[in-house]
Amino acid sequence: MLNSVLTALLPVVITFLLGFVASWRRDFGSKDATTLNRMVLLYAVPLVLFAGTVTASRAALIGDIPLVIALCVGIVGLYGAVFALCRIAFQLPVGVSALAALTASAPAVPFIGPAVLGNLFGGVSAIPIAIASLIINLTVVPITILLLALGTAQGDSVTSKLAETLKEPIVWAPVLAFVIVLSGFRFPALIVHSLFLLGNASGGVALFAAGIVLASGKIAINRLVLLLVLLKNIMQPAVVLGGLRWLGYGNPTVSEAVLTTAIPTMPIVIMLALQYRIVQKEAASAVFLSVIGSVITMGAFIALTR
Repeated sequence: MLNSVLTALLPVVITFLLGFVASWRRDFGSKDATTLNRMVLLYAVPLVLFAGTVTASRAALIGDIPLVIALCVGIVGLYGAVFALCRIAFQLPVGVSALAALTASAPAVPFIGPAVLGNLFGGVSAIPIAIASLIINLTVVPITILLLALGTAQGDSVTSKLAETLKEPIVWAPVLAFVIVLSGFRFPALIVHSLFLLGNASGGVALFAAGIVLASGKIAINRLVLLLVLLKNIMQPAVVLGGLRWLGYGNPTVSEAVLTTAIPTMPIVIMLALQYRIVQKEAASAVFLSVIGSVITMGAFIALTR
């Protein structure tokens, strides 16, 4: 159990630290982090999202409706609750609230899922990975980008910002892939394999850039950061576990849904914080603490759903 968690998460921690050391040695600076982030958002992430989505099976998605509903409620429902909490209780700006909601609700399934869930479930792990990735990429990520754009708008209409959001490769690439999956068309495996070369670099480059950001200042450990890490690492999988048990479901639905949501938060949070220049230190700190804490929390949820 511990070996499975460390196998997936230790490379993440080391990549963070490499970015920190690179900044400390002055090999890279904050401007370089912005450039790396731009490459990831415009090319690497859209490629990995498209390739990961288009390989999903329509039959597998349709055949596991309880898992789809559980992950959809656990991710989208928590996103809405955290956004409302940040706007109403904390009175935070729209963009900050959206980024906080994404931090608390979106597990890094496309980046860490294959390593963690693949070790635990083998070949069937492709189903929860595909379902969670589709939910995240088709709902909370584009909603966050739209809200971030609206939060930085100066006199622009909602329609114009929506049009700009839809032009972002990170938004339309997974949507296009989802349409292809629903049509039943099998995308050529050779082309999909070619897209993964740059796409697989997205998580590592994002974490490396996060290390550079963290090196420019101390890790931000405040009320909001700790709350988001608590919600992501403990509350989200705990609610999914309790809800499915209460409804009478057992394994493998329970274990797949719970351990998918127990995966730490997505590195894309850092990329978006850098792009829109908001709460950069807090975003990097939340991702870092979520990854470090998940060594314990994921181990606990593996034991609870065994």
